[in-house]
Amino acid sequence: MIQADQRGLASTVAAFFDVDNTILPGEASELRFFRWLWRRGIIGWPEARESAAWLLQNVPPLSLHPLRQRKLYLAGKPSQVIEPLGEEFCREELCPRVSAVAMRKLDEHRRAGHTIVFVTGSLDFLIAPVADALGADRCYASRLEQQQGLYTGFLVPPLPYGEGKRQLIDRLIQKLTLDLSQCYAYGDSPGDVDLLRAVGYPTVVNPIRGMGAIARRHNWPVVKWP
Repeated sequence: MIQADQRGLASTVAAFFDVDNTILPGEASELRFFRWLWRRGIIGWPEARESAAWLLQNVPPLSLHPLRQRKLYLAGKPSQVIEPLGEEFCREELCPRVSAVAMRKLDEHRRAGHTIVFVTGSLDFLIAPVADALGADRCYASRLEQQQGLYTGFLVPPLPYGEGKRQLIDRLIQKLTLDLSQCYAYGDSPGDVDLLRAVGYPTVVNPIRGMGAIARRHNWPVVKWP
């Protein structure tokens, strides 16, 4: 968890935002980071083969969830090298891609005095500069396990995806006095369903992987944030 400053945290209303394909339209930030590291020679075919082998051994049909759980392309690499690269990548590649519509929505919630919370399965050191730049009060993101300063390839649970997003929100409720029936949530994929169900005002943004049909079943509004 990345914790920003304390503005907004006295509010009983929060606005929860997914990041990939919501605040940042298009493909996942980690896929972009993988290619960025590849172009710089930080990772190569050995890491790609490890990830592919893991996927083939563990993947359910039509699912990439195992790759969310394991980050083999970073296994054995020092955090003191990768994290500064992640911050550089974020400022070069991610911050300029923030949706203008998302920024207006964030400002709307900020003016209303709502607590702004990012909840994303992306890696924490990739998203931290975006969260800071956009004034998020809190940001929950995936954290890589380390041993003696080296990444193991495993994530520290809970993974901010699916039920894990709701678990993190439940923890936040214990710290803050939030009325979920008055809260807002924005997400793009089936991994956000648990979060969207938890709040009184869910919105599906840039739906993917059947999320449009899920939104129709729940009568959730659907919007496009280019």
